[in-house]
Amino acid sequence: MTQVVVLGAGMVGSVIATDLAKQSGYSVLVADRSDVNLAAASARAAAAGARIETVVADLSQRGELERLAGSADVVVGALASHLGFQALNVMADLGKKYADISFMAEDMLPVNERAKQTGAVCVVDCGVAPGMSNLLCGYGVSLLDEAEELEIYVGGLPVERTWPWDYKAGFAPADVLEEYTRPSRIVERGEVVIKEALSEPELMHFEGVGTLEAFHTDGLRSLADTLSVPMMKERTLRYSGHIELMRVLRHLGLFSKQAIEVDGQMVVPLSLTSKLLFPQWTYEEGEADLTVMRILVRGKKRGLRVEHRWDLLDHYHPGEKATSMSRTTGLPCAIVARMLAEDRYTEAGVHPPEDLGPVPGVLEHVLSELSSRGVEYRYAETVG
Repeated sequence: MTQVVVLGAGMVGSVIATDLAKQSGYSVLVADRSDVNLAAASARAAAAGARIETVVADLSQRGELERLAGSADVVVGALASHLGFQALNVMADLGKKYADISFMAEDMLPVNERAKQTGAVCVVDCGVAPGMSNLLCGYGVSLLDEAEELEIYVGGLPVERTWPWDYKAGFAPADVLEEYTRPSRIVERGEVVIKEALSEPELMHFEGVGTLEAFHTDGLRSLADTLSVPMMKERTLRYSGHIELMRVLRHLGLFSKQAIEVDGQMVVPLSLTSKLLFPQWTYEEGEADLTVMRILVRGKKRGLRVEHRWDLLDHYHPGEKATSMSRTTGLPCAIVARMLAEDRYTEAGVHPPEDLGPVPGVLEHVLSELSSRGVEYRYAETVG
């Protein structure tokens, strides 16, 4: 029996745990500090005909992480970004097989040497974007003789637009607001350039969705270091008008992490904003969402200009009562975790998904597994 520990029982963690528990020969333990989250995760698994074990644990504590991971064959990280880096370090120290979706701000690659020494196999940023975007970019670049440009566009949106936000959040609140404040790295003419979050908006049309606005976010992540492509950018997609709303809130200081005094009390503006905003940004049970993504990889092959393009348009899954964002993020991580458990990928170290892209059979396997779960990536190649 393969023993799996899932760290985090939020929307994405519960999808990962259920998918793994549905596999014959897998025993899944889910840890979270919230009884409510754990109960919801158990209910999701039961509705899918699967069974998971749960345990209340403070996953900010290194000792708890070590205890939980101790006897696990594979560990999955589905934590908020501020908890992700410590968990990665613990798994590297313990020599674990580890698949992670935490959108951590810290540079993950320095942990690589330690993981190699202990034999840990860690695949990080293993969601939709970062995640599938990296995997597809790594694969697309490997198909070319000379890669010249890659572009990533991605967004999670409610199907029904409601005033004033035209938006709801498909993942951890702090990580959503991080997109609007974290400086964005892009690559221009082979050099890393820092752009302000929410900058350089453009309008784009997506079939089945309509016109969306795209803006810079820090989504290239490891791609800026691992791929030799002179032009690279990642942009987040929202309904028109969202950028201006977020700029106003940021200009007012409501995204600041610096405490200010209010009537004799010290208040962190970002904490107050999250407290007020996220009840309005939370999906109601059964409320439909969608995920839209486009990956473009351009370059030369045998002297000809070639473009490889992948498009994703995914919707809320009513049968599983799961948001599209939780499925498109969680299922790739579950598939990779299963690959690690089955020794389909065994190279020790800390690996962003683009490392797996060129490995024969990996992308085909992941896309096939996603397709069997109803998540379809459409591919097109243009030559000349």
